[in-house]
Amino acid sequence: QVQLVESGGGSVQAGGSLRLSCAASYDYSSHCIGWFRQAPGKEREAVAAIYTVSGRTLNADSVKGRFTISQDNAKNTVYLQMNSLTPEDTAMYYCAAIGPVGYCSGTYWARPLTYHSWGQGTQVTVSS
Repeated sequence: QVQLVESGGGSVQAGGSLRLSCAASYDYSSHCIGWFRQAPGKEREAVAAIYTVSGRTLNADSVKGRFTISQDNAKNTVYLQMNSLTPEDTAMYYCAAIGPVGYCSGTYWARPLTYHSWGQGTQVTVSS
């Protein structure tokens, strides 16, 4: 199974931006890569996902227009560009992978149990 390492978290003020990276240990072709977040006392929440073959993306309604998922297949890396951050975005952010698969399921992409590999997470803290 692919191993994942997240980076890019930090502390920013409301309205700021961060770009998170999720680096895979080897070629992640034909994988669905998802970003999730979990705030203290809350359930893990899906943010976005990308299918590494087509580049097709899926996004949670809560982040549409603010967060963008993208990939650099030459680097086996998926990014999460986060703009217009609010304190409600404060959480530990994780990337996850499932593959090989034919696509990111529109039904299952947001369910943590769909994924078989997880990174350790990177903390994002947004202050008001």
